[in-house]
Amino acid sequence: MNQELQIQFPNSISVTIKREDLLHPVVSGNKFRKLKYNLLQAKAENKKTLLTFGGAFSNHIAAVAFAAQEQGLQSIGIIRGDELGDKIESNPTLQFAQECGMQFQFVSRDEYRLKKEASFLEKLKQEFGEFYLVPEGGTNELAIKGCQEILIPEDSKFDYICCAVGTGGTISGIINSALPHQKVLGFPALKGDFLKDEIRIFVQNENWDVITDYHFGGYGKVNEDLIRFINQFYMENQIPLDPVYTGKMVFGVMDLIQKNYFPAHSNILLIHTGGLQGIFGMNAKLKKKQLSTINIDV
Repeated sequence: MNQELQIQFPNSISVTIKREDLLHPVVSGNKFRKLKYNLLQAKAENKKTLLTFGGAFSNHIAAVAFAAQEQGLQSIGIIRGDELGDKIESNPTLQFAQECGMQFQFVSRDEYRLKKEASFLEKLKQEFGEFYLVPEGGTNELAIKGCQEILIPEDSKFDYICCAVGTGGTISGIINSALPHQKVLGFPALKGDFLKDEIRIFVQNENWDVITDYHFGGYGKVNEDLIRFINQFYMENQIPLDPVYTGKMVFGVMDLIQKNYFPAHSNILLIHTGGLQGIFGMNAKLKKKQLSTINIDV
């Protein structure tokens, strides 16, 4: 569902948000898109178990756990941080995934970096048996295929398409399905410029760019300005934003509009990729630091 913002933007610019967060009550946004064809492939290969990787508050972990349960499959989550093993009850994401039947293995950060190594994956097969591997963040060729379905013919009227970037899968699908007159802008949630190389693996088009000025210090990092923006945006538009991905992207777009980055009369589409379950974990962290929390109902 596309929802136009009723805001008076300078230079006759219009902004619309595609509410991918409303696709599914749990497996929302880009996670729904990324898992769609991977679930079909797992069943085609007669695999009974999904195995994937993620961090303590991973939207991906929560989505895979629920999707597996819904499809009658088992799920295994390899979780970054061996210190988290006895903290499941205090972590809303891991607690939810466990309630969905996900089995966890907590590994050190050094071991987690081996997640793409054949020897490490073979070790996991010896321990857990055969499984269907879903990469960290869900990004693979089948995920790109699913994300190519985010844009529909009615979206041809937009000049710019903006989305948050994690592993690069979602924006790759959007780039592949965008029309020649459209420019796709990615807003990474992580520090660094390396994501351009990751995206180029999956795309051929050149009608895109990555804007690296709005990560707020890196993955999972926030500050008072971002929290205040998310709360104000929700109060004015009744659209919830997560603080790790979409919140940063929308903040960035609004800032760029004020800085006259977009030409006059630009028609901009923002992709809301979901991830709202992460708000609970973020608020718990903010409360511990006695900082402002995200005041939206999800």
